[in-house]
Amino acid sequence: MAVTDSDPKPIPTPIPEPERRPLPDPMPDPGPDEIPLPQLIGFDAIPAVLAAGWRDFRRAPAFGLLFAAFYVAGGLVLTAVATAAGQEWWLMPFIVGFPLIAPFAAVGLYEVSRRIESDRPLIWREVLAVVVAQKDRQVPSMAMVILLMFMFWVFVAHTTFALFMGVSALTNITSSAEMLLQGRGLVMLLTGTVVGAGFAAVLFSITVVGLPLILDREVDLVSAIIASFQAVGANLTVMLAWALVIAGMLFAGILPLFLGLFIVLPVLGHASWHMYRRMMPDPEPA
Repeated sequence: MAVTDSDPKPIPTPIPEPERRPLPDPMPDPGPDEIPLPQLIGFDAIPAVLAAGWRDFRRAPAFGLLFAAFYVAGGLVLTAVATAAGQEWWLMPFIVGFPLIAPFAAVGLYEVSRRIESDRPLIWREVLAVVVAQKDRQVPSMAMVILLMFMFWVFVAHTTFALFMGVSALTNITSSAEMLLQGRGLVMLLTGTVVGAGFAAVLFSITVVGLPLILDREVDLVSAIIASFQAVGANLTVMLAWALVIAGMLFAGILPLFLGLFIVLPVLGHASWHMYRRMMPDPEPA
């Protein structure tokens, strides 16, 4: 039978639209790590952390010697250059200000102590990789703060000397060092000591907890600095004693042509990690 235009045309069956499902939510941002509350510690913590630092150094001496070697080499080169130029007096502000930048020798040592604490293997490649990876975190910002304060300290030290002793004294201090031990020289040394102590106190308060904290946890620089000040404030007298111990040991290590730093820096670096862990322990599980 022929099909005519009057015949009804079949109605096409509609194709159902695919079911629209909501896109999965992106991975939630874990956000910054929780910062533990600072704990109160006693003076007995100082010999305890020094013993722990010595133990970690003996456990992995090669790491400590390597990290300390950069500071020893830098000190020897600086001494050689200043001596060759007859400007040994330039070493004074650097030696006095050395405790300001010494915490950076501990960056790699913190990782070594952390691995020893958690029974993880001490593999050179992994330890150095952790140190290198800090360039993408908060450590460069902390480095900038410390280096700027150190450079400012050197400027203030030289300005203080010039104000008390006169610019001409800078040229003959190596042949007339006794001028520092009389009259205006003594006043200058006292003033420089007070100003330097102020710089050291600020940087110590920033780094004693702030530096290991940004290595140990994902926290921003400002939060780490605030937490460090809070920890120091909660243990003010103990932290004052700890700062004096650090300064005394560093100066003792510098005196024998910086060579004592091969022992002092690693021990203090490991000990500083254990001091941080005492003041900022992991929170108790709920």
